[in-house]
Amino acid sequence: MSKQIDYKLLPVLAAKSEPEWKRYFLKNKKKLEGMDLQVQALHTKITERTDCLRCGNCCRSLGPRITDKDVDRMAKALRMKATDVISKYLKIDEDGDTVFQTMPCPFLGDDNYCAIYESRPKACREYPHTDRKRFYQIYNLSVKNAYTCPIVYEVLQQLTVNSNL
Repeated sequence: MSKQIDYKLLPVLAAKSEPEWKRYFLKNKKKLEGMDLQVQALHTKITERTDCLRCGNCCRSLGPRITDKDVDRMAKALRMKATDVISKYLKIDEDGDTVFQTMPCPFLGDDNYCAIYESRPKACREYPHTDRKRFYQIYNLSVKNAYTCPIVYEVLQQLTVNSNL
């Protein structure tokens, strides 16, 4: 297993790399059909050697959008009524989205384990989104996520350095 990037350094590392990532995207945006397979392969390789429990940065700093299905799933796991989950843990943000009232996530333990992992919100399940189809559609979001997630940072680094697009 190779050394994992220190998540505390990500803001500095990502800020340094962001201009190159943006240049890459602008240069290659007309031929991005091949990006999905390349990004998914990088995602698999990098996630296999990344221990998210050493980081937990996403759970400390990113507030996921919570859907009604997420509320129902969390309520069942917590053995609470959905309305109680909403009043105890959730709020509506400035964009009109339902999010956690506080960050870090109220279900994040000191050991970076999630108390409701099997019932976590869909946004948490899908994060860091580097394995999704049509990755180019969320490329700019991924650049922002690289400031938080070592996986995203490494995917973008390897994509832009080792590109064969």
